[in-house]
Amino acid sequence: MIRLFEEEDLDEVLAIWLDANLRAHSFIPAGYWEGRREEVRQALPQAELYVWEEWGEILGFLGLEGDYIAGIFVRHGAQSRGVGKKLLDRAKEGRGRLSLRVYEKNTRAAAFYRREGFSALGEQTDAGTGEVERCMCWRSGGKEEPSC
Repeated sequence: MIRLFEEEDLDEVLAIWLDANLRAHSFIPAGYWEGRREEVRQALPQAELYVWEEWGEILGFLGLEGDYIAGIFVRHGAQSRGVGKKLLDRAKEGRGRLSLRVYEKNTRAAAFYRREGFSALGEQTDAGTGEVERCMCWRSGGKEEPSC
């Protein structure tokens, strides 16, 4: 079931965020993610967050800042079960456009977004990690635009 984030979800959501980042971004030192934990703890409640919950356990969440997807994170063991797709479908509801950035080396996530109708429209280097990230956009009806 998808529902809005509640304050008491914070510790569980933060744990999923950290674990998912460590697993998906092995090319970035773990200390980078661990060092951002408190910053993210403060930022999460400020975003528009949707969680996927089953039997009282949060399996994943999606964070939005307007039409920008700050991230989709799915608990290890719950991946490839449609949780991320359902969260993304929820984000698309009522929106004509979404954008995001994904690390070039995170090929699994980039492939997921392409399957879901996102197009890569540019690249930039993340100043915090030095890694190349792709800007990707989705538009309702499949319309592309020149940049994000």
